[in-house]
Amino acid sequence: MREISSNKEFVGLYTAIENKYDDLEVLLELAQEEDDEQTFKDIATELKSLEKQIGDVEFQNMLGEPDDANNALVTIHPGAGGTESQDWAQMLMRMYIRWMERRGFEFDVLDLQNGDEAGVKSVTIEVKGRYAYGYLKAEAGVHRLVRISPFDSNSRRHTSFASVFVYPEINDNTEITIDPKDLRIDTYRASGAGGQHVNKTNSAIRITHIPSGIVTQCQNERSQHRNKDSAMKILMSKLYQKRKDEEDEKNSEIEKNKKDIAWGSQIRSYVFHPYNLVKDHRTSTETGNVQAVMDGDIDGFIQAYLMGKEGK
Repeated sequence: MREISSNKEFVGLYTAIENKYDDLEVLLELAQEEDDEQTFKDIATELKSLEKQIGDVEFQNMLGEPDDANNALVTIHPGAGGTESQDWAQMLMRMYIRWMERRGFEFDVLDLQNGDEAGVKSVTIEVKGRYAYGYLKAEAGVHRLVRISPFDSNSRRHTSFASVFVYPEINDNTEITIDPKDLRIDTYRASGAGGQHVNKTNSAIRITHIPSGIVTQCQNERSQHRNKDSAMKILMSKLYQKRKDEEDEKNSEIEKNKKDIAWGSQIRSYVFHPYNLVKDHRTSTETGNVQAVMDGDIDGFIQAYLMGKEGK
């Protein structure tokens, strides 16, 4: 039913564009007969709108992989560098949340580990919406920041790194079987902000899948049961992605980006000093409007990467 709905929507979009094109063609003939300058201007405006619609449909059609329409799980980890990198990880978290709000995606922070002084040590966000994974898979990789450090009393320039991993949330039709004997489930006390239950009950959950070594955890909910459900959801998605990688490592979206969180492995650089520039090293797409990017304006980077990748 989901596939039927998706196909109907796409055909509907195509039909609407086709009808609009036919209408403009007729209007153009009338404008030429009457030599109506105002109508010519109106047609030009409508053509720009039509061109954008065609681009959107073309881009949506490109997101044709089986998992592209799924929800996504986004995990951000800081690189070496302590507070500097942890602060950068939090900045990326804010950037993606602003992008989700722009796109109208719902999101839920499943696990958040605050840094010792500032920033975050790790965060996992569930992103709900059609094509959430299709869009966000373009963001998997290492992100590099260059700025004057607010944590350096000598105001020196620092370079920080953080890694972003994106997993498709699996649906009910995906067959992932986990033997309970392969799981080690640990409970511990949640830390950080979260209410009266923090540090009083063992509500946080850590699940280790022994055969693969994958570890997931969640501590954001008050209920141990809900934390376990969220941790299992993350585990299932990671195991699914691992299986995909093993089936076709050459086309893996994640393994290609699992590099050291350090110099030379970044997919994108964000330079705040000595000049303003955000540059994607995979497509050479760049902008000097750093603030807009940090406020979630990253569609240009996502589209350039996905369209370029499709063309290769």
